[in-house]
Amino acid sequence: MTPPTHVRHLVTYHHKIAYLFALTLCAGAAVAQPAFPAKTVRLIVGSPPGGGNDIVARILAAKLSESFSHQVIVDNRGGANGIIGMELAARAAPDGHTWYMGTAGHLSVNAVYYPKLPFNMERDFVPLMQVVSLPFLLYLHPSVPAKTLSELVAHAKANPGKLAWSSSGDGGLPQFAGEMLKLTAGINTRRIPYKGSTPAFNDLLAGHVHYCIEAVPIGLQHVKSGRLLALATTGDKRLPFLPDVPAIKETFAGYEVQNWYGMVLPAGTPGALVNRLHAEIVKVMHMPEIRAKLDAQGTYPVGSTPAAFAVFRKAEEVKWARVIKEAHIKTE
Repeated sequence: MTPPTHVRHLVTYHHKIAYLFALTLCAGAAVAQPAFPAKTVRLIVGSPPGGGNDIVARILAAKLSESFSHQVIVDNRGGANGIIGMELAARAAPDGHTWYMGTAGHLSVNAVYYPKLPFNMERDFVPLMQVVSLPFLLYLHPSVPAKTLSELVAHAKANPGKLAWSSSGDGGLPQFAGEMLKLTAGINTRRIPYKGSTPAFNDLLAGHVHYCIEAVPIGLQHVKSGRLLALATTGDKRLPFLPDVPAIKETFAGYEVQNWYGMVLPAGTPGALVNRLHAEIVKVMHMPEIRAKLDAQGTYPVGSTPAAFAVFRKAEEVKWARVIKEAHIKTE
């Protein structure tokens, strides 16, 4: 039976009121969630300017600044193997305007190398992504009478304790890579620690130390100019742009060290914002001009999901804890 006309009008009226109320709620929600970014985005890099981590961060920040309505600036906070920058990031507001980009040493080794840290990786950070992976290069100053890894090892054995090598601060992968080479090759050389990769590398260029194991981006131009020699790569294979430079494992089977850079956010950053930032960065990484710049630095773009990065980062932590124990590396 068809309801009376006045009843039909009343139902229609209530439907309109409900519809207008829903629109009001949606408008209120839109007001409650301001557009992102609302201000300058700070990308904290736990390394001094000029290092591989810094170079990759600046490549991404420059392009992201074009995509966002506000600038993405790189804030270098070198020293203490990234701990200074990470503590700063951990205390930042979880609103998406502060990111941290660090090395494998910062994000996985620190937790198992230092007994006390001013933050906890699981409690104080949200994983965003593994940005890139990259092997190291073994750089040699031309004053050393060696042209190959085998010749360097022979020279070191003939002069025990006389060769010095530089690395960034304690607990970084350059230190572990160098210590692993000493153990694997059976050589006695002296490590000189620095506050970051850049000062460590600069002293190699000046001839104050004899060799170092560092990222490709920091030294490739000096190899091409002839100021330094690239004796070997620490990765699992030769680099396509340095086909004549062998992998260390070609001389010493089982030796392999793969570095990587990753991004994390302060704990409490909303999941929807984490996913948006991830999508924006991955989009930029897939742009041909950015991919070409990353390839030129000897890095391999990854862009893993936050969940995948969380699993990978923890697995790396376990791996390096085992290396520290087996190599008897003294922790601080």
